[in-house]
Amino acid sequence: MIRAMIVDDDALVRLGLADLLGSDENIEVVAQAADGLQAIEQATAHHIDVALVDVRMPHMDGITAITRLRALPHPPKVITLTTFDLDEYVYNALAAGADGFLLKDTDPAEILRAVHLVAAGSAMLHPTAARRLIDRYHAANQPRTTAARGRLNQLTPRERDVLALLAKGGTNADIATDLAMRESTVKAHVSRILMALDVTNRVQAALLARDAGIT
Repeated sequence: MIRAMIVDDDALVRLGLADLLGSDENIEVVAQAADGLQAIEQATAHHIDVALVDVRMPHMDGITAITRLRALPHPPKVITLTTFDLDEYVYNALAAGADGFLLKDTDPAEILRAVHLVAAGSAMLHPTAARRLIDRYHAANQPRTTAARGRLNQLTPRERDVLALLAKGGTNADIATDLAMRESTVKAHVSRILMALDVTNRVQAALLARDAGIT
């Protein structure tokens, strides 16, 4: 059972997401919060596997909340929810440790899929929005390219192949199929990649790969 928390200052959004997540027999909504402060309180009081967090909220915004959530002794995975005109906030949220993001008009089935994927250790980036968002900030931050490439030099050629597919949103199963590898081998490569690049999750590894220009 995946234990979920919904964090959004809009009560109707919380209600709709709670109904949606509740329709999946493998997801249980154990907490809700109207802002980042409440989210920290709830995550401290309950064991949360996945938190769906809005970006713009009163008292404590989503980006700050993500940083605080990821610093907890047992941090939940985080999916950021946003509207398309808040690209810059989402980029910062991913850099803060979010495991992915969705637009608020994402198909309900994809939201459920995202919760399952993130709970299992994968990332979930809305394909079109992710490309536009990361490309926009990659172009605006060219000085980061040299540093990113230096960090990627620590990887073997096979690990770079895995990272390139990971950066495109591939799951472990997808990468295993594309590279004709066992899924367990892919998992081992991903763990080594995260350690070598000194990042906490797949999304941050993907951002680094994009900065280095390998995708």
